[in-house]
Amino acid sequence: MDKRPKTIFLDIDGTILKHQGNLVSIYQNEPEVLDGVYETLNHWDMQGYNIILTTGRKESLRKFTEEQLRNLNIFYDQLIMGIGGGVRYLINDFKPNSNNPTCHAITIDRNKGISHLKDL
Repeated sequence: MDKRPKTIFLDIDGTILKHQGNLVSIYQNEPEVLDGVYETLNHWDMQGYNIILTTGRKESLRKFTEEQLRNLNIFYDQLIMGIGGGVRYLINDFKPNSNNPTCHAITIDRNKGISHLKDL
């Protein structure tokens, strides 16, 4: 079993924060942290996982998004902005001499939270 830390790519809107709709709504409405976010992020951090937040929000919203996340006490290692709203693919190779996949993809229901993902 590989003992190196896992990397979690985690979407923001609809996954850790309640999906507000368009960008104007993100500005106008108070953000709502979804079920299990704090507990799951803390668990992953204690495991030494790399937490990379991803979002379709435009790069021009970086400072706003960073401030929003900071005010909500949501921590992460990296923030990737502007990846758009289309289908996303994670592509990775197999390590030599291993039958274990080096990546997985999980799709969850919008606005349901991430408490069920704590033990990845």
